[in-house]
Amino acid sequence: MRFQYDFFANQTTLSTASSRPIWIHATYLYNDTAIDIVTANYGTQSASIFYGHGDGSFAKPSTYPTGFDSFPLAVVSGDFNNDNQMDLAIANYGTNTVGILLGNSNGTFSKQSTLSTGPNSHPYSLAVGYLNDDTVLDIAVTNHGDQNVEVLLGNGDGTFRKQMTYSLGAASPYSVGISNFNRDNRMDLIATSNGTNNIIVLLGYGNGSFGNLILYATGSYSTISVAIGNFNRDSRLDAAVINSDTESIGILLGLDDVTFENQTKYPILGSPICVAVGDFNSDTRLDVVVTNTNGNTLSVLLGYGNGSFSNQMVYTTGSYPQSVAVGDFNSDTRLDIVVANMGNNTVSVLLGYGNGSFANQMAYTTGSSPQSVAIGDFNRLSFKRSVE
Repeated sequence: MRFQYDFFANQTTLSTASSRPIWIHATYLYNDTAIDIVTANYGTQSASIFYGHGDGSFAKPSTYPTGFDSFPLAVVSGDFNNDNQMDLAIANYGTNTVGILLGNSNGTFSKQSTLSTGPNSHPYSLAVGYLNDDTVLDIAVTNHGDQNVEVLLGNGDGTFRKQMTYSLGAASPYSVGISNFNRDNRMDLIATSNGTNNIIVLLGYGNGSFGNLILYATGSYSTISVAIGNFNRDSRLDAAVINSDTESIGILLGLDDVTFENQTKYPILGSPICVAVGDFNSDTRLDVVVTNTNGNTLSVLLGYGNGSFSNQMVYTTGSYPQSVAVGDFNSDTRLDIVVANMGNNTVSVLLGYGNGSFANQMAYTTGSSPQSVAIGDFNRLSFKRSVE
């Protein structure tokens, strides 16, 4: 159903039981053209996968353990062994490891293998990309405890080798992203930090190594999340960052010399924690969505295509929302939103109407304390799975 006004349909909530989901990710996991959802569950030390039916609804979750005291904080997906099946990478904060779950052709996953990030490193977030131009996916990891960014180069068989770690000085990093900021066709890194009032860019050399830190002021002691996009349609990449201590989102427009303009801030009440980017009203201009932990809400700011944004529109989520991801869950070509709700162990799905508005949430139960969410097609079958 489509409406002419700026609001979303009712949310769908997916229960995670007592898992306390922190991070959420959406992707195609099962080769069936329907986007699936995976959460990292801090409370039950597991990952939960919700296979999509392509109509905005999801099956009951399949759950995979991440290890005793692993306390997973983030999950991302990619084909790490080049078998055309989606795999998962998980940041296990408690055990100081990155966990790899290789996908099988039937939509299941192998037992987790782990790669150490070092004692007391406490990996916090992950990003996937091609960091050394070899057509094999690599992983960038922020280690909150060691205050560095670590690069793991893929071998093409689902295993990884450590390339290098890059110290961030006094910064305790949270989020990390991969993009080509200086338009040299080599992937660069961007990281948010706690305690230094800036974000950090490392320019890539195309061989898996990176240059010296470049710092950009945010005026915020706690910049905790970043999303990349072209907000003013000038061929230069821009950044949207969450400033939790000042309760705002900052927009930093990119310049030709790999610098950013001074940020423009938009107030976001309710303790903003995570940001994602998408075109929610089908006008080819990028918009942003932000989760607000203390408000139990998310905020949508529509972009004008010139680097500025509308006032926030607020939608109810579950309790203590954390990670947010964007995808088309009901195959109507309109972007939808999924949120990991740590407080009531659910993920919320809000279906978009394509005009900048969304339905009320639908909720699905996860494991305990879901922190991270990812999306993808993990089962890649030609038939639709029955609703459970």
